[in-house]
Amino acid sequence: MDHAPAGEYLGTRLRHLLDLLEGDVARVYTDLGLPGFRPRYTPVIRLVHTRGPLSIRDLADTIGVTHSAISQTVNQMRRDGLVDLHPGDDARRRIVHLTDHARAILPTLDAEWNATTAAARDLDADLPYPLTDLVAAALRALGEKSMKDRIHDRM
Repeated sequence: MDHAPAGEYLGTRLRHLLDLLEGDVARVYTDLGLPGFRPRYTPVIRLVHTRGPLSIRDLADTIGVTHSAISQTVNQMRRDGLVDLHPGDDARRRIVHLTDHARAILPTLDAEWNATTAAARDLDADLPYPLTDLVAAALRALGEKSMKDRIHDRM
């Protein structure tokens, strides 16, 4: 395989890596009898199961993604019959509750989660630097100085 110089095609290569990882996890869900189940649903279901109903803001903050990203995911989950949304104390807040269907598949999701976590550790062991550590470090660095600012500094 041709190796691009450091930084070249970074976004494209990261998307390809994510596609490989998410695609295989999605295929595992299909193998487990959950076709169409999206990997990004599992953290939401696990959090709401362990902590009880949560607002979209709380889910976003805990998972470490944007409010918009979680809102989109939760809306897809609602359409797929996994969560219900109820108004919070403030009419603008929506509280996420699990449906009976989501609770019924929890044992399958827990088994997949544990296996995926172990597989991620295996992947980390096969790499010169653990991917999980590298991703965390990259997110921290971008939190301190955005890519936009880094690009402008070079222009």
